Amino acid sequence: MHPDRPFPGRSTGFGMVAALFLMVIVALIILTMARLSTTQHGTVSLAIQQARALQAANAGLEWGIARALEAGSCDSSASPTLSGSGLDDFVLRVQCSRDDYLDAAGASISLYRLVATAENGQPGSRADYAYRQLSAVVERKP
Repeated sequence: MHPDRPFPGRSTGFGMVAALFLMVIVALIILTMARLSTTQHGTVSLAIQQARALQAANAGLEWGIARALEAGSCDSSASPTLSGSGLDDFVLRVQCSRDDYLDAAGASISLYRLVATAENGQPGSRADYAYRQLSAVVERKP
């Protein structure tokens, strides 16, 4: 018998238990980091699509305003294309209504109410679905 070891064989497996515990903790940390990375990637992708939807809706609104002010035309519903702009996957709808009024001096004034809607698919059809709707009212004196 060895005088240094009062309990022989009692501590021989402690190193293995500690190593196994450490491996489980490291594996859990790696899995958590992978999940956070996936979530962050999805969030960034959605933020980019929302910004693109905003730009598409803004382009539709500007298109409708230009038509209303330059030509005095107002389509109740139009779908201009966004081809060649990097926003090809967005569907754009521009709705317009026109109301004519007379001002205090008796001059004719036209008010154009425009609503531009941009979306890339249908809700639930894709993970990065984005939708934006912008509106404006412009005045035109003929």
